[in-house]
Amino acid sequence: MLPQHLECSRDAAHRVSPQVLATTCPHDGAPLLVRYGEIEMSRAMVTARAWTMWRYREMLPIGADEGPISLGEGATPLLALTALAADSGGGALYLKDEGQNPTGSFKARGMSVAVTVAKRLGAAALVAPSAGNAGSALAAYGARAGLPVRVYVPRDTPALLIDEMRGYGADVVLVDGLIDDAGRIAAQYAQEHGAFNCATFREPYRVEGKKTMAYELVEQIGDAPGTIVYPTGGGTGLVAMWKAFDELEALGWIGSARPVMVCVQAAGCAPIVRAFNAGEELAARVENGTTAMWGLRVPGGIGDRLSLRALRESRGHAVAVSDEAADAAMREIHRREGIDVTEEGAATLAGLRLLRDAGVHLPPPIVLFNTATSLKYWPRI
Repeated sequence: MLPQHLECSRDAAHRVSPQVLATTCPHDGAPLLVRYGEIEMSRAMVTARAWTMWRYREMLPIGADEGPISLGEGATPLLALTALAADSGGGALYLKDEGQNPTGSFKARGMSVAVTVAKRLGAAALVAPSAGNAGSALAAYGARAGLPVRVYVPRDTPALLIDEMRGYGADVVLVDGLIDDAGRIAAQYAQEHGAFNCATFREPYRVEGKKTMAYELVEQIGDAPGTIVYPTGGGTGLVAMWKAFDELEALGWIGSARPVMVCVQAAGCAPIVRAFNAGEELAARVENGTTAMWGLRVPGGIGDRLSLRALRESRGHAVAVSDEAADAAMREIHRREGIDVTEEGAATLAGLRLLRDAGVHLPPPIVLFNTATSLKYWPRI
């Protein structure tokens, strides 16, 4: 369904028409969130549809007769971690494997929606900063839509990821610095050349694609999970799922119970963890942030307020894990469960164990998220 309006995440009174290519709120620069009118979408309605994220189209920003820019994204498996459940505290333990998306990461969900809307509203070109996987997804969906793409990435981004973006036809520019440095340059390019900026929280539609992870969990489990443990870089997935649970209650799919949301970051680059533990509403940029987990090397961003809000409203937790612990957990999941996960995804298992060792009770079922395939990183691993 086409959005009723776009709402400022800082002040709900600030609204933007969904008929224009919106970026952030023109009043205060905060991220915009999509709001729909009264909608009916029962479980019975979607059951007979194709098993992709577009089965939830009434709750996505697309017209009734509009075809999405799609590569078959979503519908990823929820895998029981049977070998690891017992020594991780017992209870039902699952892993949502987003590495089985097109281009090998959950970024496909967000970019599918962002590019669909951008093309409908007349974008002539697309641009974004990336640590790797978002750029690959944007390049692929831009190619699918017939739109030129430029991606700005840190110079030390793994070569395989850069080659992938270029293979899809993107113009890739290497930047000296981290992803937020790349973001500033991408924003300047968008302003000067008229390209639509698809950066994290710089447009409202990647959130809409990623929220479908929560819709799928409710279908796969039968209800909202007890706990979600999420590897957090820019925070879009965390914020998107928290938004989705309110929508799912309004649709009558779930009750008022919400999962406990757990944010896992890298010890060398953990702005959300620091702010959460300090009781802050905003996260200060981490200077000289370092981690081998490329997807978690995000020193700061404009989604911090929303991420912290989701954690606190869910009575959640935020924990930082070392690169060494994440690497060990990754290899353990590979060996004991036969599941391909990245270090970022495995960081959720390391974070879960830290919390349990600290005596924190997390309600089951617990869902860990693997956000990408490790195959893109094997030359380093």
